[in-house]
Amino acid sequence: MSVLSLTGVSRWYGNVVAVNDVTFEVGPGITGLLGPNGAGKTTLLHMMAGFLAPSAGEVRLDATPTWRHPGIYRQIGFVPERDAAYTFLTARQFVLASARLSGVADAGPAADRAIDMVGLRDAADRAIGGYSKGMRQRAKVAAALVHDPPTLILDEPFNGMDPRQRLSMMGLLQAMAADGRTILFSSHILEEVERLSDQVLVVVAGRLAASGDFRRIRRLMTDRPHRFTLRSSDDRRLARELLAAPEVEAVEL
Repeated sequence: MSVLSLTGVSRWYGNVVAVNDVTFEVGPGITGLLGPNGAGKTTLLHMMAGFLAPSAGEVRLDATPTWRHPGIYRQIGFVPERDAAYTFLTARQFVLASARLSGVADAGPAADRAIDMVGLRDAADRAIGGYSKGMRQRAKVAAALVHDPPTLILDEPFNGMDPRQRLSMMGLLQAMAADGRTILFSSHILEEVERLSDQVLVVVAGRLAASGDFRRIRRLMTDRPHRFTLRSSDDRRLARELLAAPEVEAVEL
């Protein structure tokens, strides 16, 4: 069982701070990384997967730093948000290449197993360029799973998937988590994270804003005031009725 840990991690690009002094730990099970677009989720995941160096702080998988330790790549499966395959390749060729790059002894059978796991057997010999977005996502997941890593990191893995594909992928991740794998995925959609995650990490503007199970995150979000704009033919009457409700803190006309 693997544990990913970040200690005081920051990443900046010139004067732009993408990740700012983040510390947390991710263990076996499914952890959701929730935040709006541009919050720093992708930068965090790239550092955790060992593809990007922190500007400050340290990322470790168990006792080993993820940066500049190539052996870590055999312990982590990474699914990037952007497409990561030549479109002229078939899914089978893409996953087979990933198996060989990871040093898998029986690359062919391993590729077939990974393709079956994501439900692409019937389309495995078609060029990826002709796939739908959801099918390309599944091909990337197969490539990340082909070397049977104990840790899986996925950046917005459900983008482009239809409801049936999404449910199937969630079931696959849950089954792998039940086997003791450490799984971290990012999303900007609360319902996806809530449905799948044992633990939730919320990132806003490059900082860790909250962490805990989804019930705690829901409470934190509910406790914050919300602002609504309403139109009415009688604004003053509407304002009086709203102010009579205990949930309303203020009304502006």
